[in-house]
Amino acid sequence: MNNTAVWTAPEVERPDGSLTAPEAELLQGYLDFYRRTLLFKCAGLTAEQLAERPSPPSNLSLLGLIRHLTKVERIWFRIHFADGDPVEPLFAPELGKDADFELIDPADAQAAYEGLIAEWKLSDAAAAGRSLDERFTFRGTESTLRMIYIHMIGEYGRHCGHADLLREQLDGVTGA
Repeated sequence: MNNTAVWTAPEVERPDGSLTAPEAELLQGYLDFYRRTLLFKCAGLTAEQLAERPSPPSNLSLLGLIRHLTKVERIWFRIHFADGDPVEPLFAPELGKDADFELIDPADAQAAYEGLIAEWKLSDAAAAGRSLDERFTFRGTESTLRMIYIHMIGEYGRHCGHADLLREQLDGVTGA
C-alpha cells in the first residue's frame, strides 16, 4: 500500500489575533487565521477523503482547495509583488486554469499540504518589512501590498466557506 495514501491531515491550532493591532499586524493576523482555518477543516481526514469531490458536478475537493490556495499565494506575493528571482507558476499554463482542482491524486495530498505551509512562509518573507502602500503593477494597473492582503483574506474566506460544505458532506463535521 502506498504510504502517502494513508496519510492523515494533522490537527491544527488557529491563532488568536489582535482586534486592535496596527493595520499591517491586523491584516497579517486575519490572513493567518484564515490560512489555518482551511487546514483546520482538513484535520483528521485521510488523503483519499481530501481528494474526494463530494458535490458533483463540482470539481471542488479539499485537496483542490489546498492546491489552489498555494497557487494563489505564489501568484500574488511572489510572482506579482516580490522583487527577487523570477518564480515559476505552480502549474504549467498549458494544463489549464483549473489544473489545481482537476489534476489531483490522493498520493500527493501530504506534499500539497506541506507545500501550502511552505508557500505561506515564502509569501510572508516576500512581504516582510514592506509597507502596505508599496506599489506594483498588475495587468497594467498599479496596486499595493495592502490590496494583496485584502484580496487574500477574501480568497481564503470564500474558500473556507467551500471547505465547510465539503467537510460536512464528507463526514458530517460542521463548525468553525
